[in-house]
Amino acid sequence: MTTKVNKTIMVNVPVSTAYRQWTRFEEFPHFMGGVERVTRLSDDRLEWVAEIAGVHRRWEARIVQQDLDRAVAWAAVEGAKNAGWVDFKEAGPSQTSLHLSLEYEPHGVLEFLGDKLHIVERQAESDLKKFKEYIEKQAPETGEGMASDSPPVVDPVTHPFDQTNGLADLDGDSDETASSDTRSAAERKEDEDRGPGFIPPMGGLPGQR
Repeated sequence: MTTKVNKTIMVNVPVSTAYRQWTRFEEFPHFMGGVERVTRLSDDRLEWVAEIAGVHRRWEARIVQQDLDRAVAWAAVEGAKNAGWVDFKEAGPSQTSLHLSLEYEPHGVLEFLGDKLHIVERQAESDLKKFKEYIEKQAPETGEGMASDSPPVVDPVTHPFDQTNGLADLDGDSDETASSDTRSAAERKEDEDRGPGFIPPMGGLPGQR
């Protein structure tokens, strides 16, 4: 015996936003009670892990319909019937009427009992309310891929502030001494070869005029 559930809710976001969020199946656990995990196996295959009417179940479903900003539907590929689809209709400039339909066949004593108590129907109604809260908290959208007006955060440990705007040698020959910013390693080596008592001429060392 197949049980059918139909529920409708109004969400205060554009149709495109509601559709895009619903088709992110991997995020279903955020607002669907009992759904532990949804994994996309391929473009049209999904693996579901959920608890239905107190029974822990795992099944594979196929996306059988996906019309951009209009509808999406899925169905179990084997075993007991388990299918769902959602219609999206514009109800205003930033409002969407979302209609959820579910069909399933109770399997086992607990699921039959849950069906009699309308547990799945109440769960579907609760899930739609959670979806509404979840998606409306995301609005207004920041837009994926859009450039941010905020400057990038720079880590002072890995990117020390350079007052010389790149003139100081922070990467090459620098040994963090004052002279090393203006003299090459070869010139410093020359000093070391001459010994600690060497006094450079007034004009300075070669390369410092």
